[in-house]
Amino acid sequence: MPRVIGIAGSLRKGSFNRALLRAAKELAPEGLEIDIAEIRDFPLYDADVEAAGMPEVVVALKERIASADGLLIATPEYNGSIPGVVKNAIDWMSRPAKDIARVFGDRAVGLIGASGGPGGTRLGQAAWLPVLRVLGARPFFGKSVYVASAAQSFDAEGKLTDEKLRGVVSGYVAAFAAFL
Repeated sequence: MPRVIGIAGSLRKGSFNRALLRAAKELAPEGLEIDIAEIRDFPLYDADVEAAGMPEVVVALKERIASADGLLIATPEYNGSIPGVVKNAIDWMSRPAKDIARVFGDRAVGLIGASGGPGGTRLGQAAWLPVLRVLGARPFFGKSVYVASAAQSFDAEGKLTDEKLRGVVSGYVAAFAAFL
């Protein structure tokens, strides 16, 4: 069974992107497993910390990604770009540089995102493309998920309630599964 590691790019407990990732998992086609990972415990990248030994939380997630068929990033958009916490996690997992090909090389990567504003993370998702290029990943461009005004699409428990968006997410995850 193909397996995808999902990462939410926000640490907030009520994150719309974490909720979007849960919706993707719920709506995944039969035969596709989406394993949601956490980046909350990643320290800020520090070469001195790296030199003393890679944090176990980093090593564990690197291994999960390296053994998966793909990576799905649910990214918010902060100031028109990449959120620092998820960029930090990717930076950690690209260390040492010799591990980049094993962890990210030719790995299918999907980008989805939800925003409280009207832009729906278009700029944030586009900002990931140079990073994915440097990592040698294989970005999925077959469909897009840009959830704008997310508070209107999720209920108080974080369930995606907008039926049209549920169809968009379902279609995206099915196409991403075929891309793997």
